[in-house]
Amino acid sequence: MDFDLPESALAVREGVQAIARKYDQDYWSRCDADKRWPEEVWRELVEGGWHSLAVPEEHGGAGQGLLELAVALETLAAGGAGGAASFMYLLTPAFGGLTIARHGTGEQKREFLPRIVAGEIETCFAITEPDAGSNAMNISTLARRDGDHFVVSGQKIWISGVERADFLVLVARTTPAAEARPRTSGFTVLLVDVKDAVAQGTLTYRPIPKLGTNTVASSMVFLDEVRVPAGRVLGEVGQGFAVLWDILNPERILAAASGVGFGELVLRVACDYARERAPFGRPIGANQAVAFPLAKVKAQVELARLMTYKAAWLWDRGRPCGSEANIAKLTAADAAWQAADRAFQAHGGMAYSLEYPVARMFRDARIAKNIPVAEELVLAHIAQHELGLPKSY
Repeated sequence: MDFDLPESALAVREGVQAIARKYDQDYWSRCDADKRWPEEVWRELVEGGWHSLAVPEEHGGAGQGLLELAVALETLAAGGAGGAASFMYLLTPAFGGLTIARHGTGEQKREFLPRIVAGEIETCFAITEPDAGSNAMNISTLARRDGDHFVVSGQKIWISGVERADFLVLVARTTPAAEARPRTSGFTVLLVDVKDAVAQGTLTYRPIPKLGTNTVASSMVFLDEVRVPAGRVLGEVGQGFAVLWDILNPERILAAASGVGFGELVLRVACDYARERAPFGRPIGANQAVAFPLAKVKAQVELARLMTYKAAWLWDRGRPCGSEANIAKLTAADAAWQAADRAFQAHGGMAYSLEYPVARMFRDARIAKNIPVAEELVLAHIAQHELGLPKSY
């Protein structure tokens, strides 16, 4: 067994660190308060090719894998971005670059991947619906064939980044759920031209007011007879479930990488404060009541990192990684939340002040326990598939 990261991942860590250290917590707090995408950081990631790590070299990318993407995301989060980093690596690098590189036709790869590398187009992902959250089987958005197009109608919810996306990686049904046999058949993944559909009036969206992660909007999306060329199907018509899992597992692994980096960031903020704050003549960090909970969180972060790297390593080799992806997401999300909670407590009353970053970190960390999959469903998966217990849902 070799626990050293490959040279490619170490180079990624160094390159992303060089960008992250230019932006302090005041920058990230301003982006959050202004509900503004961190455009300056994004431009640097694009210019350095740090967003297109998983795009094959023949299309201008670095030809690396999910492990390198995970290390980049973890590094950006730990370097100061926190929860904002997750969307910067999920929306276009993963949902767009990684998915098209893995499942696109030769023509699709030539059309989209060089433009992703150049920063000319961005993507987002649409699966969740008001009546189909964690249960993808209930998706009702329907794509019907009309000559050389599909015509799509339906509604999606909690779609992050649609306001800046050029293309939407959309999961729809080409066979209604009631007719699909087996239920996992009849799914089709489509590349929807967002700006064209908006101009045609067939796609509209409405941002949802939310508690945190305000550097990107999350929206309700309404599709009303959106026309999509048949040449923009990812994978096979009606067989999109295989593509879907190749989106969801990397999403969970990258969410775990975000949690690991977020945990490291919050621990650093908490420990800096615990070393400096001395209301009784010595740093509060000298008190075990402060130090021990932070030390425990550090152990949790390190364990989550190991599982995150393992899951990414498995995915890169085409090996089953569903349980590992789920375990990584579960442990990393909890580690990030525990870090934020303990940092909040260590700051005492000052944690409630927006002059300190812990309030923002506290609210941003909490959502990771619910998305991209609720921890209860992760536990149900582990109970069924790893422990052999009866299915509970």
